[in-house]
Amino acid sequence: MTAPLHAAAIVDVLNRNGVRYVVIGAFAAIAQRAPIPATRDIDLTPASSAENLTRLSTALKELRARIRTDAVDDRLPFDHDGRSLGASAVWNLICPCGELDISFVPSGIPGGYEELVAKAHKMRVDAVDVVVADLGDVIRSKEAAGRPKDLQVLPVLYRFDRQRRSEDQAG
Repeated sequence: MTAPLHAAAIVDVLNRNGVRYVVIGAFAAIAQRAPIPATRDIDLTPASSAENLTRLSTALKELRARIRTDAVDDRLPFDHDGRSLGASAVWNLICPCGELDISFVPSGIPGGYEELVAKAHKMRVDAVDVVVADLGDVIRSKEAAGRPKDLQVLPVLYRFDRQRRSEDQAG
């Protein structure tokens, strides 16, 4: 059974450990008030420097993260350090605070963290500071991923983005 998502608790641990990251995907869109269904996980793209990956490893140990897989009921143990984290492009994890996915180069964002952080927004979510990808980058990534769940929310994201831009121009 999947633990309910407590994204603010996950982000709080990342922040306390000094991890540089950008939240991507549905959670980033929802944080910007996009009217899409709640997500069951939080996706993020961390900076890939050795120092940041070491901080990320410390945070994941504090979160008691394990590898998420349907093949094993209790999830796979996850022994890691900064170097091993950087050896894979994607990590699908679970912890007592819920599911989290780490993607170093999200679909449609070839520059990874550096490209995302250039337009990212710092926001407060449940009294925790979080850095979220710009809605345009979320849309671009969902278009590139092309998964059914991404394609399903794109029309809503397009309308929401147009509405926001229109309000910004009027105000």
